[in-house]
Formats: sequence, C-alpha cells, structure tokens
Amino acid sequence: MTALARLAATIAARKGADPESSWTAKLLNKGPEKCAEKFGEEAVEAIIEAVRGDRARLTAEAADVLYHLLVMLAARDVTLEDVMAELDRREGVSGIAEKASRA
Repeated sequence: MTALARLAATIAARKGADPESSWTAKLLNKGPEKCAEKFGEEAVEAIIEAVRGDRARLTAEAADVLYHLLVMLAARDVTLEDVMAELDRREGVSGIAEKASRA
C-alpha cells in the first residue's frame, strides 16, 4: 500500500471521529464546501512556492495539497480508488484527444 493509499484510508477512518480529537474529522465536520476552500488555499500556497522556486517549500505544500485533496474527495464520498480508476481509463489516451472527448 502506498503512502497516498494509507493517507486516504486514514482520512476515511476519521470521517466518524470526534472533531475535537482529529483535525481531519474537524475539517470533514465543516462540510464539503469548507473542505474545498481549504484545498484551494493549499493549492494557491503550492503555486506560490512553485513560482518562488523553493524546492523544499514546494514539496511541503504539495504534500498539503494532496492531503486536502483527499479530504475534499472524502467529503463528497469520492475515493482514491475512484480517481485512480479514472486515471487508468485515461492512460494511453492523448491529452488532446481526452479533452476533445469531453466537449
């Protein structure tokens, strides 16, 4: 099991936890909209570090982005497996062709 899969499993397990004992449970308890807002904030922070060129800070922010993405997905009952299945479906398909198929 990858670190990302372990993180997703931990987040799923925290869905029913006491918000006073778990940051993840606290986020999920605030609802999907707040989870999406936090994901957006972390994404912007990662963008800033990418522009600045600080590799260590970008790495840390990218980890935050992945965590908050998984929390946002969990808030809407979308699993990492769902996302991985979509990536598998797209594998070997040109990005240009894939985007055209959505039109």
